[in-house]
Amino acid sequence: MEARNFSVLVIAHGRAGHLRNLLAGVERSAELPCEVVLVYMDEPVPEPVSCIVPLRIHHVTSRPGESGLPLARARNTAASAAASPNLVFLDVDCIPSDTLFTALLDAIEGEPVLAMAEPRYLPAPLQAGFGIDDAALLGASVPHHARANLAGGGERFRHEMFWSLGFAIKAGIFFRMGGFDEGFTGYGAEDTDFAFRARKQEIPMCFVAEPLFHQHHGVHKPPLNHFEAIIANARNFHVRWGTWPMEGWLGAFAEMGLIRWDPEGSRIDVMRKPEAAEVEATRSNDPY
Repeated sequence: MEARNFSVLVIAHGRAGHLRNLLAGVERSAELPCEVVLVYMDEPVPEPVSCIVPLRIHHVTSRPGESGLPLARARNTAASAAASPNLVFLDVDCIPSDTLFTALLDAIEGEPVLAMAEPRYLPAPLQAGFGIDDAALLGASVPHHARANLAGGGERFRHEMFWSLGFAIKAGIFFRMGGFDEGFTGYGAEDTDFAFRARKQEIPMCFVAEPLFHQHHGVHKPPLNHFEAIIANARNFHVRWGTWPMEGWLGAFAEMGLIRWDPEGSRIDVMRKPEAAEVEATRSNDPY
């Protein structure tokens, strides 16, 4: 088969170990990209990494007034720097299966489509010496309960189910859509907004049956550590689309008395910000 021209795009902040595992996964892939475009966010002196594939490194920094990391701007920076007509986005926590790139490229080869991989979650950090091997990773990982039965043969699904953990799209389609909206900063809703704009332009979404493996890291349930960004992004999203994203998290914030929010309403009122002890109490080692 003739080699296909594609770029792998990764955004990163403070996860050098995860990044090394991701690059090890890239190196063993059945189809190798022409490059890995790596964009560091607010990390001017990252730990060095290497890859047998050419590695193109860029940096973005947060601007005054932004809540959290500039995720949307970092993804757009990576896409603008890419040399290929086919873009594969991977979050830094993800390890591709050895045939993931092949499946994603197959999915976007024909008509315009937004193709997402099947996420599987590792319930504990990888130990030193653990091989980056599909069989071992499959045995050690678990599916997300909300995505467990989606992947299989490129079936199409609702755009609300899109996650930006790992997906592929033609560069021309990405730029026609305007990329990710940089009005969303920090955690939450920028990927759903991206998918909704794909739907508005009648670009279908499909899931492929090949997994990517999400490496374990601690989470907050609910994510009080991203409280301000989630509120700002939810408001931004509702103004544009007339519906609320992240309803589970907003409902949890309301139950804690942090916000006043009606899912059928059009506003969020912040009653108070979470205290440091409350944020700490939400720490979890669950896989997701």
